[in-house]
Amino acid sequence: EFRTALKDTGMEIASVLPLYRWSSPDEDERQAAVRYWKRAIQLTVDLGATVMNSEFNGRPEAAAASEAQFWRSMEELLPIFEREGISLNLEAHPGDFIERNDAAVALIRAIDSPMVGYVYCVPHTYHLGSDIGAMIDEASRFLRQVHVADVFDHTASSGLRYIVNPPGSTARIHQHLDIGQGEVDWDSCFAALRRNGFDGILTSCVFAWEERAVDSSRFMLERIRHHLQAAEPTRDAIA
Repeated sequence: EFRTALKDTGMEIASVLPLYRWSSPDEDERQAAVRYWKRAIQLTVDLGATVMNSEFNGRPEAAAASEAQFWRSMEELLPIFEREGISLNLEAHPGDFIERNDAAVALIRAIDSPMVGYVYCVPHTYHLGSDIGAMIDEASRFLRQVHVADVFDHTASSGLRYIVNPPGSTARIHQHLDIGQGEVDWDSCFAALRRNGFDGILTSCVFAWEERAVDSSRFMLERIRHHLQAAEPTRDAIA
């Protein structure tokens, strides 16, 4: 029914985002995740989509074991992505075995496949690093997709902006807000995308306002278009 609706309306799927425990240190969980991935890839092919994006998964307190499991999963799944012509874009996520921009870029470089790229998730900026423009520059060679939402800088006020109890909690606090509701430097973000010739997928990634989801989506589309236009070089600059 979904495929028929897409055909009838002329819509296409930009990307499909599965989230499975393919880097779990628990081998049973990892094997189950690989099975789920295979089914998700087939469904993506059936829908006529050519891009999937996901997270590294695993846990930072078991980073070495999680990375080893990730590689085991990739050894089995990468040939399927390549055979089916599906591109895979991976995102560093707070709480995964990779949380930093530089480490994520290094791992994608190590995978060394033209089918595997990077997702820069803007609302994770203050977990990924600090300078959004510099991080986009660093990732530019592999950058295929950007998740767009605003967020507050949890590191501000000497790291005391958010107080989480009990002390020592490993919670990774962030938001996925409309543009302008947080502290992301959007001029720097879109200038870096323009500077690096980004021509991938921009995904509105707001989770905060289910009660006004349609209005939020329309607002985000307008703001993304505004920032894309503002980042365009002027005639004087070209001259």
